[in-house]
Amino acid sequence: MIWLTDVFEAIRSFIELGGPILRVITVTIFAMWVLIIERLVYFRSSMRTMSVEIHDAWEARGERRSWNAHQIRERMISQFSMATNSGIPMIQTLVALCPLLGLMGTVTGMIKVFEVMAVSGSGNVRAMAAGVSQATVPTMAGMVGALSGVLLVTLLTRRAAREVEFLEDSLTMDH
Repeated sequence: MIWLTDVFEAIRSFIELGGPILRVITVTIFAMWVLIIERLVYFRSSMRTMSVEIHDAWEARGERRSWNAHQIRERMISQFSMATNSGIPMIQTLVALCPLLGLMGTVTGMIKVFEVMAVSGSGNVRAMAAGVSQATVPTMAGMVGALSGVLLVTLLTRRAAREVEFLEDSLTMDH
């Protein structure tokens, strides 16, 4: 149990090292990963159920060639597409936000370095080091968050498009 305390202490000191912007980046990355995990769970469970229900409802229809039947088919596919793609735009937004927040952390850290230089001159290296770490750590965290999110949001987007396409192909118009 002591190792858990050590882990939390290491995380806390890392977040303090990066300054207040790193806290915002941490919350952003956490929210992004919560949404990614929610989509992965949805793809494993609810999406399959919804797809089967839509397919069964379509197959139970006696008539599938009229304009009305075509509109019902389009509505079913659209509802499935909306449910499948739900949350993906928010994940994409959070992925794009991570490097921007990292850049903001860089700017605030450099401002801190310049303040130290203005007050104590360039001879106080120890005081400048805190500003330099506050400038570099948020940049790194923003990039790591964005890179981890880019891969998964691409996979999620492709999977959602593929599942909608499979459903569209399975709802045949003949009968």
